Amino acid sequence: MKAIEVNSSNYDVEAGNGVCLVDFWAPWCGPCRSMLPVIDELAGELEGQVKVLKVNVDENQGLAARYGVMTIPSIFVIKDGEVKRNFIGVQRKDDILKAIEAI
Repeated sequence: MKAIEVNSSNYDVEAGNGVCLVDFWAPWCGPCRSMLPVIDELAGELEGQVKVLKVNVDENQGLAARYGVMTIPSIFVIKDGEVKRNFIGVQRKDDILKAIEAI
């Protein structure tokens, strides 16, 4: 299972309800690329419980601005549209899982 690529036209529909993990990234970003396998693993492990979404900041600058993303990768844990936790930079999978479980 892979994370769902979202953009400004479908983001609110995908992230509006329930718990979501949103990865703000860019293809040219080395640390972002190193997080891709982790994000995809989480998408597989959390399937049916948590939506895992990816936002390319180059193509969706408005969404990045909406969340104040200045550094990538930026990973947000969102519940019913409200940010519950965010991470900046490369993260351990266990730390992200703990943040999701804490909601």
